[in-house]
Amino acid sequence: MNPANIPESFGTMVFNDKVMEARLPAEDYKAVRYAMEYGTPLTVKTAKAVAEAMKEWAIEKGATHFTHWFQPMTGITAEKHDSFIEPCEGGGVIMKFSYKSLVKGESDASSFPSGGLRATFEARGYTAWDPTSYAFVKDGSLYIPTAFCSYGGEALDKKTPLLRSMSALNKEAVRILKLFGNKKVKNVIPTVGAEQEYFLIDKKVYDKRLDLVHCGRTLFGARPSKGQELDDHYYGAIKPKVAAYMREIDEELWKLGVYAKTKHNEAAPSQHELACVYTSANLATDHNQLWK
Repeated sequence: MNPANIPESFGTMVFNDKVMEARLPAEDYKAVRYAMEYGTPLTVKTAKAVAEAMKEWAIEKGATHFTHWFQPMTGITAEKHDSFIEPCEGGGVIMKFSYKSLVKGESDASSFPSGGLRATFEARGYTAWDPTSYAFVKDGSLYIPTAFCSYGGEALDKKTPLLRSMSALNKEAVRILKLFGNKKVKNVIPTVGAEQEYFLIDKKVYDKRLDLVHCGRTLFGARPSKGQELDDHYYGAIKPKVAAYMREIDEELWKLGVYAKTKHNEAAPSQHELACVYTSANLATDHNQLWK
């Protein structure tokens, strides 16, 4: 990627604020922005406009499916993909994406850790669109960030408690700031700058290490002489093969609107780090899950 093109390519696969402003009627765009800032519900009219604009944009980006993307108690994200096609007369199909498909989905939650002990009909789960985190296109599908709740309304994911805590923090922080004399403050948004530390191991070497293959980690019979600290590796020069991987990761993350900022060698052999610019806690959490 030409460095001069990075600002233009950044977020090109994201249905972000810039895209919404260009594709939505002015009043619907303002309604979405207000909902994102203050948590107010959207009208059916606005939801229909967003769904249509989002579908057209996603198809232009090569998407054939959409999925509600959520974070159950498994430690990883979950997704179920449905195509945009709907049957029509003459044996053909049309590309359709209703506002109901955007705002809510239903998933069998019985096999997730939070649903395995209940009857199947009680263990169903519902996904609800989170407009504060932008939708994006990846691998031919439109990903819609959602919260995940149970048949009885209990949180079954990690996003719902986060959104609730952000709301509670906003309420109390605004109250305190006004008490201190700041009468203009309207909302407070907590921010996070998540980082990921990871190991890169050549596939041929990995295949020879049964501990890595079966356990996903290094097993030692005795403590190594230097532990995991290698002064010559920490912040050392990045090898060309690793640098190429890091460059490819940066480019893909930038297209998805992830503020990938810092990269360097870490302390242990083959250990490296990627860190992002601080942004809204909810958005940063989704970005962290996307990168992971």
